[in-house]
Amino acid sequence: MQKKIIIDYEEFNYDDITDAELKELIDSTIKFADNAYAPYSKFHVSAGLRLDSGKIVKGANMENASYPVSICAERNLLSHTVSNYPNQLITMIVVYVDKDLKVPVPPCGLCRQTLVEVEIRQKYPIQLIMYAKNGTVIRLNSCQTLLPWAFDGSFLD
Repeated sequence: MQKKIIIDYEEFNYDDITDAELKELIDSTIKFADNAYAPYSKFHVSAGLRLDSGKIVKGANMENASYPVSICAERNLLSHTVSNYPNQLITMIVVYVDKDLKVPVPPCGLCRQTLVEVEIRQKYPIQLIMYAKNGTVIRLNSCQTLLPWAFDGSFLD
């Protein structure tokens, strides 16, 4: 029996955003890309999130000459947030790459797994917004949308 997985998402332009909190999060995430340390790839990635308290937290990628030691902006941000704000919910996260691309860059596989784990842990969906320098925005209502059939802790029971 053949089955399909359908990914539900929304695509729009930054200029069409009327939600001031979303614009604020995108704008601060864009500015934070300057904090990325990417001397090898020149691929500056920043991620910003909003907690249910309204607080914005940001992270950036940090490269290393030994590439496997590098950490993506999303995992850097999530690790910091879960450690320092354990009792607050993450309501939305923005991912931005400071490069002229036609479409927003989605999180890598490791980051998708981490996003899903955090979302499952907090028992609350995290809205994921991917933003391209040209103003294109892609929004998903849950990080689990990016990783169908995700591996989670239920398999370890």
